[in-house]
Amino acid sequence: MESSRRFVSLAGVFIGYVLLAEAGLALAGQASVAPPFRPASGLAVAALIALGLRTWPAVLAASVAVAAGVTHDPLHSFASGAGLLIGAGGAAMLIERFADGSDVFRSVRATLRAVAFVIAAAVLPAASITFFGTAADAAGQGWAMFVRAWLGQVTGILVVAPCVLLVLTTPLAAGRWHWPAVGERVALFTMLAAAALIVYAGFIPSDVKTYPLEFLCLPFLLWAAFRFGPREVTLAGALVSGVAVWGTMRGLGPFAHGQPTEAIWLLQAYVAVMSITGIAFATAVDERRRAEAQLHELATTDPLTGLVNYRRLLDVLRQEMARSRRTGRPFAVLLVDMDGLKKINDRHGHLAGSRALCRVADVLRRSTRETDVVSRFGGDEFAIVLPESGDAGGHAVLARVTEKLGGEPASPALSVSGGHAVFPRDGDSATLLLRAADQRLYAAKHGGREVRDLVLAETG
Repeated sequence: MESSRRFVSLAGVFIGYVLLAEAGLALAGQASVAPPFRPASGLAVAALIALGLRTWPAVLAASVAVAAGVTHDPLHSFASGAGLLIGAGGAAMLIERFADGSDVFRSVRATLRAVAFVIAAAVLPAASITFFGTAADAAGQGWAMFVRAWLGQVTGILVVAPCVLLVLTTPLAAGRWHWPAVGERVALFTMLAAAALIVYAGFIPSDVKTYPLEFLCLPFLLWAAFRFGPREVTLAGALVSGVAVWGTMRGLGPFAHGQPTEAIWLLQAYVAVMSITGIAFATAVDERRRAEAQLHELATTDPLTGLVNYRRLLDVLRQEMARSRRTGRPFAVLLVDMDGLKKINDRHGHLAGSRALCRVADVLRRSTRETDVVSRFGGDEFAIVLPESGDAGGHAVLARVTEKLGGEPASPALSVSGGHAVFPRDGDSATLLLRAADQRLYAAKHGGREVRDLVLAETG
C-alpha cells in the first residue's frame, strides 16, 4: 500500500512538472533552456516540502526530460536537471529547517525567510543553465543568460510553490462551499482575469497596447487577501503572472515598450515583487485574523475545561430567550455542582481536583446534544442550556450525567447535584433563571437524597 502511494505521488510530480514546464515554454513562445518564467520549479519545491525529499527521483527525471526536449543533448540535459534538483532540494530543506516547512505561510516571518532561501537557492540552477546552455539559445550566453535564468527560477517558485503548498496542506473550510462565498470567488477571478487581459494582453480599444496600467490588478489582490486568504491570493497572483508573461513575450502590456531583454527583466522583477508582496500581505492578514479568533476564544472559553465561560453563557441565554419569545417554545437551564471538590483537593491535591473538574466537564459534553451549550459557571459549578427542552430534558441530562459518573472506574469517585429552571415559567431574564436553578440546586445539594427527590417531583 505504501509503495503504491509512493508510485502515485512520484508519477503525479513527474506529470505535473512536465506539464508546467511545457506551459512555461508556451507562455514564453519559444523553446529555451532559460524561459523567463519557470512554473515547474515551483512545483518541484512544493512537492519536496509537502511530500518529502523522497520525491527527488520524479523531479530529476522530469527536469532531465524537459531539458532534453529543448537541448537534445543527454549530458547537458542531465547536468541542467541535476542543478535544478539541487537548487529545489536546497530551498526545500532550508524552508523545512528554518521556515516551518509546510506551515511556512502561517506567519510573515517564516514567509520572508522562505523568500530569502528561494532567492539564494536559485543561484545554482541558474549557473547550471548558463554553463550548459547552447549557443542557439535566444537568451545568449554569459551574464544576461544567468540573470534571466535566475529570475525565471525565482519567479516560478514564488508564484507556483505557494499555490501548490496551500492547496495540498490547507483543508477547505465548510463555509467556502456556500453559494455566496462561491459566487464571490467566481466574481473576483472573473474580474481579475478581465483586468489582466486589458493590462497585459492588449484587450483594450486602443492602438496603443503598452499603457502602464498594471496598478489595475492591485485592488483585486487586496480583495482576495481581506475577504479570503493566502490560498486565493496565490491563485490570483498566478493568474496575473501567467497573463503578464504571455502578453509581454508577444510585445503587449506595460513592459513591452523597450528592448526584448529589458522587457523580460522588467517583467520578471514585477512578477517577483508582486508575488512577494501579495503572499506576505495575505499572510499578515491571515495571521491577524487567527490572532483575533484566538483572543475571542480565550475571552469566551474556560482555560481548564475548554467549556464556554460565564460571559459566553450570558450571550447564549440572551439568544435563547429571544428565540423562545419568537417561537413560543421553552428552554431549560440546568446547574450542576460537583460534590466534595474540597475534600478531593485536601486529600489528593489540587492537581487531582483540576483533573476531577475536567472529568465532570467531559461527562457533561458526552451527556448532552450538539445543540446544547455546556459552560463552566464558576468554581465547581457548571451550567447547561437546553434549547427547546422543559423539565423532562433537565431531569434526563442530570440522570445521564449521574449514571456515567457512577460507572467510571477512575479514582476518586465523583458525584454531582443539579437543579434546573425553565424559561419563561421560572423567570423572564437570565438573572431570574439562574437564580431559580441555583435555588433548586442548593436544595438538592444540602437537603440530602429525600430533598433531591422532592425537588425533582415539584419541578416535574
